[in-house]
Amino acid sequence: MHKLLTGPLTIEQVQVPIAGLLPRLNGLRLVQLSDFHFDGIRLSKALLEEAIAATNAAQPDLVLLTGDFVTDDPQPIHKLAEWLGQLQSQFGVYAVLGNHDIRYRRSRSEVTTALSDRGVRVLWNEIVYPVGTELAVVGLADYWSSDFEPAPVMAQLDDAIPRLVLSHNPDTAERLQRWRIDLQLSGHTHGGQVFLPGIGNMANHTAALYRSLPKRFKRWVPLLKECSTTMKHWEWAQGLHQVGQNWLYVNRGLGTYLPCRLFCPPEVTVITLLANR
Repeated sequence: MHKLLTGPLTIEQVQVPIAGLLPRLNGLRLVQLSDFHFDGIRLSKALLEEAIAATNAAQPDLVLLTGDFVTDDPQPIHKLAEWLGQLQSQFGVYAVLGNHDIRYRRSRSEVTTALSDRGVRVLWNEIVYPVGTELAVVGLADYWSSDFEPAPVMAQLDDAIPRLVLSHNPDTAERLQRWRIDLQLSGHTHGGQVFLPGIGNMANHTAALYRSLPKRFKRWVPLLKECSTTMKHWEWAQGLHQVGQNWLYVNRGLGTYLPCRLFCPPEVTVITLLANR
């Protein structure tokens, strides 16, 4: 049943030029996974196993996870963390949390602890240098949390240092334009879930329709409202985008919601960084 709702897993190959990347880091390989929603409903174990196998087959230097490990109750994180403990990379596995990972008061600590116990480093407004001081990895608090304050985090970085930023919600790219962001990795959107050839991402059209409605009619279409409030920039729902001078990549995620995914399959993203001088 789950395969009918999601479609087959795809492996996306992306190359991103990074200004000032040292020659020794040219060709650095990242794998991004996102939006697991591991709750026994929205992600099958078969698909999860396939995604982990594809990640390890890519022989990544870094594995980067961009949030929404669970959906509501954080309890399933303990089983998911066992699976994620199988991920292999030369320089480690790093993660940020999504809005579903902080839904309840205990969620953030429970998800963070479970992942940490399996070797996944969870970043919450933190900077790390897993491959050396010449490339920073920045993990921001979720956009919808009261801790989303990028300014004091970004102020810790020398402008000359290339940096990757993990931020669950791609809407943050709008605010992050004031800083150098060589590559932002996000999820959250599930790619819009329904993508029609020749029409595009239906969530983008649905959100635009809701915003155009007179206020007196909006209360009669709660599903349209949910789509509108989930994202502002649905035009960034999937793939690589340039936002100002910065690059943003949005992963379609692994989990799904009803009605289904249509022409919007779950993905594992293999990203190669290229020195651009």
